[in-house]
Amino acid sequence: MKHTPRFLQADIERFLAEDIGRGDLSTLTLPDRVVTAEIMAKQAGILAGQDLPPVIYQTLEAQATYERCVADGEWVTAGTVVGRMTTNIVTLLAGERVMLNLMQRMSGIATATHAAIETLNDPRIAILDTRKTLPGLRQFDKAAVVMGGGQNHRFGLDDAVMLKDNHWALITDLPATVRALRQQIGPTKIIEVEVENLAQLHAAVASQVDMIMIDNQAPATVRAWRQLIPTSIKVEASGGITLVTLAGYAHTGVDYLSLGYLTHSVTALDLALEIAGS
Repeated sequence: MKHTPRFLQADIERFLAEDIGRGDLSTLTLPDRVVTAEIMAKQAGILAGQDLPPVIYQTLEAQATYERCVADGEWVTAGTVVGRMTTNIVTLLAGERVMLNLMQRMSGIATATHAAIETLNDPRIAILDTRKTLPGLRQFDKAAVVMGGGQNHRFGLDDAVMLKDNHWALITDLPATVRALRQQIGPTKIIEVEVENLAQLHAAVASQVDMIMIDNQAPATVRAWRQLIPTSIKVEASGGITLVTLAGYAHTGVDYLSLGYLTHSVTALDLALEIAGS
């Protein structure tokens, strides 16, 4: 994950506090004993989030242990045991929902990313995510994309410059704007410009930007516009691309396809936690 363990720990503590509140009332009469439970896949997909169980449970109980049976990014089928947790029964149930919610969401994103790569079937084009993530879950969502075989676009507005439609409405001279931005941000940050027509495309090329995003265009248009862009400029296509339309963008010559649905329309992968022998 991009964030340091300190930020991950802070997120986990916040999630647990939200769910547990002042204490789990349902465990008040349970015996004080150590149990082992298995995390099991209930459907096929790509597993993601194996860093989370030990962090979650050791936050609740330092003696908790976790055995990984499957690595992040591996394909699992229904019935696959992906890991085993050993801890006090009260601790096990206290962390169950937070752990499963995060792992199911991450595994769903990883599975969708894998499906996109398989459907596109063009290894010259990388699949990117977007900033269309739930607030507070970006590091988890974007980590899951990588576990599914994709790559990360910007984590935040401070990662790179991206001039989009609302910026275009305020720009009167793109080359001058790009020159001023380069003076401000220095040499280590890229400048990307979104284009929706040929006039914008020619202006972006003339401005010698680092990357051009061709937005909301059909595959044939993307293929034709790519021929107008120097190979020194990376090219991304985006805008309303779905799993149904994805294959049409293969062999268009772009370097990247960014897919908002990977993280804004997540279908969780079904996982369950079951106490061994129960």
